[in-house]
Amino acid sequence: MTSARRIRLVYNHASGSNDEEAHAELRKAFADAGLELVGETCFPRDYAPGAKDLDAERVDTLAVFSGDGTLSSVVRGLDGWGGAVLVLPGGTMNMMARRMHGDATAPEIIARLVRGTANRARPSVVRTRYATGLTGILAGPGTAWAEVREAMRDAEVVELVTTAKEAIAESAGPSKVVCLDSDCGREEGYTAITITPQNDGLEGAGYYAQGILDYARHGLALLQRDFRSGPHESLGRHPRMRIAALDGQPMGLLIDGEPYDGGVEEEFSLDTSSVDFWVTADAR
Repeated sequence: MTSARRIRLVYNHASGSNDEEAHAELRKAFADAGLELVGETCFPRDYAPGAKDLDAERVDTLAVFSGDGTLSSVVRGLDGWGGAVLVLPGGTMNMMARRMHGDATAPEIIARLVRGTANRARPSVVRTRYATGLTGILAGPGTAWAEVREAMRDAEVVELVTTAKEAIAESAGPSKVVCLDSDCGREEGYTAITITPQNDGLEGAGYYAQGILDYARHGLALLQRDFRSGPHESLGRHPRMRIAALDGQPMGLLIDGEPYDGGVEEEFSLDTSSVDFWVTADAR
């Protein structure tokens, strides 16, 4: 299938950009593009359609208007499907949407889709024993900052103060994670390590906090909803990466922003998505 015709929409009301006005704009964009919207699903309130459901409805494109975590959960049920996923920026970070479409808005992406210059591709991903990472992994005690981010989103002031104190305590504590591969950063480890899929390998970055200035930088990064912009250094690119907790305790993991309880040591590998995605970054 080289063009989109029948669209199924999955959205998440809890994601950053989801509201009724945004949905009305989406529906209009689909109609203006001459695309048939055959159904909508509010996830996780309702089950996301799987490959068999989409085939039964003769859907060729599953549009996902959400953040990266919801997208990751939805795509997990699509192995073997012959259609393609259209990522629309409906969350806070929208890292996968930026990867596929640049900084375009959802209506702009839909308009690009029908111009005939959009491509289907299977992007590189991170394989883990828990889930596939479309945008990347964050490992280590620094994952505690994710709870601060959620408290900010929910505007719970008391919870925000509490979780921020806990995140600072964990970041400043003795627990660290280290990359076990050769020439892969500091032997004393990091507060957190991120692993991002690139075409030629997994790109690692080690995050640290050595003083009050670093904590301030992390705080600014959190206000901007992007922990990845905090103080860090490159760990290079690798086909596989092994991460271990130096204190021998299980590490925290964020896979596409969603929390998982990791082990003392984890291995991550570069792979290719088992599902097609529509890419419009060059279809402007």
